Amino acid sequence: MAKMKALILSGGKGTRLRPITFTSAKQLIPVANKPILFYGIEAIVSAGISDIGIIVGETHEEIKAAVGSGKKWGAKVTYIYQEEPLGLAHAVKIAEPFLKDSRFVMYLGDNIIKDGINALAREFEKNRPNSQILLAHVPNPSQFGVAELKSGRIVCLEEKPKKPRSDLALVGVYMFDSSIFRAVNAIKPSRRNEYEITDAISWLIDNGYTVEPHIIEGWWKDTGKLEDLLEANRIMLEIYEREVKGKVDRYSSVEGRVVVDKGARIIGSVVRGPAIVGSGAVIRDSYIGPFTSIGRRVEITNSEVEHSIVLDDAQIENLGRRMEGSLIGKNAKVKKSDGLPAAYRFMLGDNSEVGVL
Repeated sequence: MAKMKALILSGGKGTRLRPITFTSAKQLIPVANKPILFYGIEAIVSAGISDIGIIVGETHEEIKAAVGSGKKWGAKVTYIYQEEPLGLAHAVKIAEPFLKDSRFVMYLGDNIIKDGINALAREFEKNRPNSQILLAHVPNPSQFGVAELKSGRIVCLEEKPKKPRSDLALVGVYMFDSSIFRAVNAIKPSRRNEYEITDAISWLIDNGYTVEPHIIEGWWKDTGKLEDLLEANRIMLEIYEREVKGKVDRYSSVEGRVVVDKGARIIGSVVRGPAIVGSGAVIRDSYIGPFTSIGRRVEITNSEVEHSIVLDDAQIENLGRRMEGSLIGKNAKVKKSDGLPAAYRFMLGDNSEVGVL
């Protein structure tokens, strides 16, 4: 029996997280100071799957630089270039030379599943259906692919329906055997000119193949929007235990589950967990509140930051008010000037969003 393989989708443009994703792959935005993509790789390797193909697009160089050969996870990574993001089924189609006749898991690279996929992989190997898809109950099913079940079997799938038939959303993790290649080669592009994986799975159902659901009760998140990223950051930070390796001076207070990486410095400040402060970061005369991730070499001076993600090498100075619910990009500078005349001065990329009090 051929060993299971994995296919991670890490192409796409990340339009909902611009301007951050103009210069960075959305799958490499950190949650609790770890790139989102790494959570997926860890989940796959934990399930006993070590042969991984990664679909890459415009950001292929950055993805390759971050992931490398996969050796640090005990995995072997093969990169598969997709010239245009033409849909999930198209990604499966172009991965056939890598996947061959192996059963495989397809994992969307911007998903985080707190409890991993071990149970899903075991169930798939035990029951041997042609496909098994991960589902979760959601309050807003019209924003997802939606499954309708009868007698424990999937009978219908719809992509972002206006009137959903259930509240069961496709989570973004799918198990397939080689029959999926017949399906992806049989379907036509959708109205948005993409080859939809929901159409391919529907083709399997209509042609008598076995497609089983696996409903998860634990937490998962598609991190495509800012509020989802911040929620993922909050959930993942709660897993961390207190670990202070950096320097905390006697005028500072580090409270609760806080990670201070080696080389970070806390000077005259309060850090209240759950929070993480990356290596080389300097927090001076500031307050870092719960659910905040501070990247490497970040400098925060005379400011308050809470429930936010601050990426590497950013600077925040003299804000005067608390910053919360924010995503600050690499090398970004957020400062309050005391000069006159008093005015706001911004340099913002396309699709930026600023809230001013």
